[in-house]
Amino acid sequence: MAFTQQQIAQLNHQFKGIAPAEIISWGVKNAKKAIVTTNFRPYEVAILHAVSVVKNSIPVVWCDTGYNTVNTYQHAEEIIEALSLNIDLYVPRQTTAHRDLVLGIPKIDDPKHALFTEQVKLEPFKRAMRAHQPDFWFTNLRKGQTAHRDSLDILSLSKEGVLKVSPFYHWDDAQLDGYLRHLNLPNEHNYFDPTKVLENRECGLHA
Repeated sequence: MAFTQQQIAQLNHQFKGIAPAEIISWGVKNAKKAIVTTNFRPYEVAILHAVSVVKNSIPVVWCDTGYNTVNTYQHAEEIIEALSLNIDLYVPRQTTAHRDLVLGIPKIDDPKHALFTEQVKLEPFKRAMRAHQPDFWFTNLRKGQTAHRDSLDILSLSKEGVLKVSPFYHWDDAQLDGYLRHLNLPNEHNYFDPTKVLENRECGLHA
């Protein structure tokens, strides 16, 4: 079903303070076709665990830029196995080695950085969205991450009109640390995103 901005605002008011599991259950119940997206950055395991407990068969779209650290890949493999995730992997059409030769990793102020971001992140993501055509998109966006994300809420509409559901939106790092400790889940802090470089910068996926 399509949600109006007024309905989304009302639901966000209702959901504030509600447990993430309840928000996810609401999403699963109302979705025709849901996905979860991940890049296995810090605290991603929280949304992956929370969604998998409610419905383990939901596709987990992993857009791998090809530039993850060894630690991140090890973390991803550990979480995929531990949670039995239904991973659907999307990678750039060009190998990392080839891109390193012809483009490298342009600096943020280099005009070529937009092309780099399109190649390693946006194009694979667009391909995934075309393949899955979801109406609900579970993500781990949180308030305080970027200026743009501060303007969102638990529920928000993507550029494509997909309803983004961010159950942990109002949680801070300390709360998530406690959540992971309670469930004995590992975190990953050795993460590098070459499209953002700075943690408070958007890569274009959510903006």
